[in-house]
Amino acid sequence: MTTIAGAAAPPRLAARVREVAASPVREILALTARPEVISFAGGLPAPELFDAAGIRAAYDRVLAERAGTVLQYSTTEGDPALRAAVAGRLTGRGLPTGADDLLVTGGSQQGLALLATALLEPGDVVLVENPTYLAALQCFGFTGARVVPVPTDEHGILPDALEDLVLRERPKLLYVIPDFQNPTGRTLSARRRAAVAAVAGRHGLWIAEDDPYGELRFEGDRLPWIASHEAAADRTVLLGSFSKVMAPGMRLGWLRAPAALLRACVIAKQAADLHTSTVDQAAAARYLADNDLDAHLARVRTAYRARRDALLAGLPAALPAGSTWNRPEGGMFVWVRLPAGRDATELLRVAISYDVAYVPGAPFHAAAPDPATLRMSFTTHTPEEIAEGLRRLAPALA
Repeated sequence: MTTIAGAAAPPRLAARVREVAASPVREILALTARPEVISFAGGLPAPELFDAAGIRAAYDRVLAERAGTVLQYSTTEGDPALRAAVAGRLTGRGLPTGADDLLVTGGSQQGLALLATALLEPGDVVLVENPTYLAALQCFGFTGARVVPVPTDEHGILPDALEDLVLRERPKLLYVIPDFQNPTGRTLSARRRAAVAAVAGRHGLWIAEDDPYGELRFEGDRLPWIASHEAAADRTVLLGSFSKVMAPGMRLGWLRAPAALLRACVIAKQAADLHTSTVDQAAAARYLADNDLDAHLARVRTAYRARRDALLAGLPAALPAGSTWNRPEGGMFVWVRLPAGRDATELLRVAISYDVAYVPGAPFHAAAPDPATLRMSFTTHTPEEIAEGLRRLAPALA
């Protein structure tokens, strides 16, 4: 890029951009794009399990039957048929929902960004699990909010610690991923969900309940959403996505919120992009009408369970003595802690030289990062590829 002699420098970028770092996960994915690398890094659905034929047929049908409509501008709130289909699925799972309770978004990530825009001002406090979803930390950082971690254990948020923090910090928002959390794969127990709802009801804070993985349960009983608890019904925003159940390339998600906050999010979306892709929404609605999504998900869950089991079976031989890991009941991730003194970020450079990769856990922490932690995703590769990846990983971590 050339600069004209004597010209003044352009103004600086906004502070919110200068102060929020790029996603280390995205940087790692770029480094591991070589086809010979077996990557446990990205939380990517298995492409061979996409229902490509069904999705293609849905696009073909909406373009053949009403091209003039689905290629046109649309309403900000989203395709009525798609919202009705989502509302029906939520209602069927015990959360009464109408189409007007929902806003269609560009993936659940946009829903989180719209929520942050509508709620947060510089200096507001947001409570998060520690560790938590990395892109949520980026999102809250852009608003200038102060992010405070809530203590957790293998069953998620500790309700007593949450209440203490609420009393001390007076937060505006709690962000939580109750089912198969990213990055840890943990599930918040039913008792704790009720306790979190009660804390929000007593002390007056919003809850952002992010649920991109809830449909990927392999075992155990499905647990009720926090949004279904009466104590938090008027203050919980439920975020969902089609990325893990249909296809992430469609970039479709949804947001369910109380009316006043939903309207604020609609206004924020109008400023962001006017509306989500009309043709993608129409195709998704058509797909849901013409296909049995639950039958498709049963096939996906069966495959993912086998892949999880393959990863868990190979970890004892692949990891150094003294390592620990969990056994998620669903989702996409296993959380690993190496022995004290090991640095997963430094060891990643060695692992990549062996053509295998994972995501270091340190960037997922809102405070006091644990350098010995790492996240492994099991969904993208077959059990045979997972076994080979673990064989490569063992000497890298030795």
